[in-house]
Amino acid sequence: MIKFAYFLYLIAALSIVKTYAADEAASDKDKLGGWKKIASEATAFFYVKEIDGVWWIVNPAGNAFLSKGVNHISFFADNAPQLGYSPYGRATQKKYGTEGAWAKAAMENLWRWNFNTAGAWCSSSMYKQEFPYTPVLDVASHAGANWQKGIFPDVFSKKFRTAARSAIQAACRPQRDNKYLLGYFTDNELRWGPDWRSPDALLMDFLRFDHESEGWNRAIQFLKERYSTVDALNEQWKIKAKSFEELSAIESFPPSDARAEAEEMFVKIVAGEYFRVCAEEIRDADPHHMILGCRFAGKASETVLEAMAPYADIVSFNTYNFTPPAETLKRIYEITKRPIMITEFSFKAMDSGLPNTRGAGKPLATQKERAEHFTEFITQLLQLPFVVGYHWFEYADEPAEGRFDGENSNYGLVNIKDEPWEILTTEMTQTNFKAEKIHAGLEGGKANVDEANR
Repeated sequence: MIKFAYFLYLIAALSIVKTYAADEAASDKDKLGGWKKIASEATAFFYVKEIDGVWWIVNPAGNAFLSKGVNHISFFADNAPQLGYSPYGRATQKKYGTEGAWAKAAMENLWRWNFNTAGAWCSSSMYKQEFPYTPVLDVASHAGANWQKGIFPDVFSKKFRTAARSAIQAACRPQRDNKYLLGYFTDNELRWGPDWRSPDALLMDFLRFDHESEGWNRAIQFLKERYSTVDALNEQWKIKAKSFEELSAIESFPPSDARAEAEEMFVKIVAGEYFRVCAEEIRDADPHHMILGCRFAGKASETVLEAMAPYADIVSFNTYNFTPPAETLKRIYEITKRPIMITEFSFKAMDSGLPNTRGAGKPLATQKERAEHFTEFITQLLQLPFVVGYHWFEYADEPAEGRFDGENSNYGLVNIKDEPWEILTTEMTQTNFKAEKIHAGLEGGKANVDEANR
């Protein structure tokens, strides 16, 4: 009886989805996923614009566009080291035969569910579809950084500039005229200060660099400019300090109560150099497409935001809260005056059969709760007038045996056999359909633009 009732629910829900999709195709949306109810100048590329107090991306056709994306749309998805292969990859290989056939089917799924963007870490085959996309350049990684371990690059070095130029020219120049490219993320979740990866500020990291390096010398220059007696401590500075306490033991070094101020001032210098170099190299290789930020991991230092503001078109922010961090997002907008995208969020559920023991976010009980949380999250998010998109993590579930870092969670729109989580995708289809109307204050709780901008 329960299974029959569930079957009837799916039939009714799918009927609603088809109706929404048909209405959308016939009236509101263009072929690039833009909303024809609000239009601006068509420039052949995506850009951002504030229209009547609300920020929008404007697509190449000149229509308002909210980037409704999905991350990691991948033919092979996650390899499971314990198994020595990718369970999802085996399923897609068997089901589709070729990556091209899979990519076409994935794109059709996304359009049907009213998504319109391939987010971070998608297979290159998705870039060949007529579907907007947002690649990650991994600039810092090309210069020796490791975001997962929190290792930050020496942005003052010739190596960084050379690596940035090489990576960006190779990635951006061939795509400079592609109308489906929405913009570039420079990196993912760089460590700008103390977090789960390290307790240290970047000033301390740079003081641990080799004493011949540009980064170490820039840190010393910074301290000399602030503390005149440092110049007389040449012999003592030849010893690499392992902690700020060791540095504080040196005569006239800033006392502990001034440490936070010094660290914040230095990270602003570092951030300014990073964003400037990235922007200059991207603009040289590709003057047409937007710079989408560096995908901040749940928080962003105000000094880093100030340094980034002149160089980014959009601020990208990742969160695994059950609700949008509205006050944090408002503060980001106050500082940068740039629109914001949530570029990674998700909910997982225990009825998926996956362990859900590794990976961000607390698990929910059911797929129904996942669906409900999605709608609640998006409805609240889009009432913020400076938000221009949201990207779900991710297309396919992670393997139960764990991926490279052990994550084993139900983040997917489809399961490991490439079967959609119908309750979730049905709800997403309806919510995505209404997204532009919610953002414009026409449906689902009207946005109070004046209040949200306070």
